[in-house]
Amino acid sequence: MSEPIHVVIAEDSAILRDGLVQLLVDRGFVVTDAVSRPDALKESVERDRPDVAIVDIRMPPTFTDEGLRAAIELRRVHKGLGILMFSQYIETRYAAELLADDAAGIGYLLKDRVADVGDFVEALVRVASGGTALDPEVVTQLLGASRRADSISVLSVRERDVLSLMAEGRSNVAIASELVISEGAVEKHVANIFTKFDLPVSQTDHRRVLAVLRFLGS
Repeated sequence: MSEPIHVVIAEDSAILRDGLVQLLVDRGFVVTDAVSRPDALKESVERDRPDVAIVDIRMPPTFTDEGLRAAIELRRVHKGLGILMFSQYIETRYAAELLADDAAGIGYLLKDRVADVGDFVEALVRVASGGTALDPEVVTQLLGASRRADSISVLSVRERDVLSLMAEGRSNVAIASELVISEGAVEKHVANIFTKFDLPVSQTDHRRVLAVLRFLGS
């Protein structure tokens, strides 16, 4: 990181909250605040203007969707703020709602599946930079729950594999490595996906991912 990324953490578990603070500080991030309630998160963002917020979906007082509601409101008020939802639960309604307007700078990771610190840090940097980072299981659920199932059904099995990895925020090189195919083959699959979805093809990986995610979240 050329410039330190400023992060606010909203997590009601004190152990996890403190652990995240230490992990990020040790890797060069600036943690502007670490809070346990949605109202404190809003105040912190207004005061410190961080680059990205790590937010638990279920927070006090009811532990249902307070974190999500706070994240959606913050995105509306603070344009460009990255949001990384960090949850124990796979709930496609939450993911789709957060992605509905704009997928730029959005992430949704599952706590139990983040075993590699390097992957977590990479996802956070990507979200802070305006990219996308979705847990593979969240992508699978989004694909299954999409109201455009008829459109998705036109994709080949390999195209679905590529779409899932695109939605996770993977580059063409990473997709090629994961699927053990050439980068040229990935580019052809990406072009086919956009043709079948009637979406404009862009030379920018970032924009391609966002277009696919907007489709899935629509």
